[in-house]
Amino acid sequence: MRVLFTLLFVAISPFFNWAQAQNDAADQAPVPTPGWQQCRTVTDANARLQCFDTWAQQQVKAPSPPTLSSPTCKDNRLSEMSRFWELEAGSDCGTFRIRGYQPISLSWIGSTSVNTQPTSPSPPNNATQAVPYRNNETRVGLSVRTKMAQGLLTQAEPSRRDSLWFAYSQQSNWQLFSGDLSRPFRTTDHEPELIYIYPFDAALPLGWRLRYGGLSLNHQSNGQPLPFSRSWNRTILMAGAEKDQTFVVQAKLWQRVPEAANDDNPDIADRIGRAEFAGYWRVNPDNTLGLTLRHSLRADTNGSVKLEWLRTLGNSRAQDQQNGLRFHTQLFSGYGDSLIDYNRRRTTLSVGLSLVDW
Repeated sequence: MRVLFTLLFVAISPFFNWAQAQNDAADQAPVPTPGWQQCRTVTDANARLQCFDTWAQQQVKAPSPPTLSSPTCKDNRLSEMSRFWELEAGSDCGTFRIRGYQPISLSWIGSTSVNTQPTSPSPPNNATQAVPYRNNETRVGLSVRTKMAQGLLTQAEPSRRDSLWFAYSQQSNWQLFSGDLSRPFRTTDHEPELIYIYPFDAALPLGWRLRYGGLSLNHQSNGQPLPFSRSWNRTILMAGAEKDQTFVVQAKLWQRVPEAANDDNPDIADRIGRAEFAGYWRVNPDNTLGLTLRHSLRADTNGSVKLEWLRTLGNSRAQDQQNGLRFHTQLFSGYGDSLIDYNRRRTTLSVGLSLVDW
């Protein structure tokens, strides 16, 4: 019997040795998922250091929660056109969300003349008497758009996004300084638009790149009864190119849709124009200069020229986002400053504030 107990002890002693080793290790090992407060309670120096190392590794591996304040679709590392038209997967902000389109602005306007008695080649659209408007007025511009669909023709190219947009723009000329007339809105133009954008990334000479082409169905009217009614419909071909993050150009060519009857302004394309070229130079992060030319594509060379200077005001709280508030100065000369002025040549200077690219 004594021999039997001796043999049994020899057989099971390794198990007791292993169990004791595990218990000793458990006394010194950190908690599997330690917090730094738990690590401070560990007395053994090596185990304490191991505990803090484990906690630090967990902090590095843990994904940071997403925040609404810094959406990746507005990453400034992408080009301006890519962000504006959301041409790539990295600039895609999704559908049915409100974006800016043309500048949202409030400005003072000084002009060489004001249209006190609008006229048109259409006899019913001639005002019968003049209204003593002042040359100085204010202008309010509102413009928004939303992406209705994307990936219509680019399903096989996951890195690129074509898109379908609906936009609405409104411009009002407000006779704020005409107290004797009860400060009326002299005119308000409404411009709904359906836009399709197809992305490109084609090399052009001198370092330029063609970034998009598009088609727009555009309606513009002032929503007034006779004799002040003015409206037209257009189909617009468009394209945009850029060079680095410094220069942007956009070109448009349009064809007016013929009116079936009661054309308010039969010569509007000859006056405002049939084509537009706009170029912008980002001099530095705070200053942008712009030039917009419209031409009738006829020998009489009607159209307009517009010069702009936009100056960023203040700083954005997000380091990767630029503040959208601008000091906006604009000099315009030609036809079509507003729809009621489509056949009146005038020069205006506007100074005010704009919200751009928000």
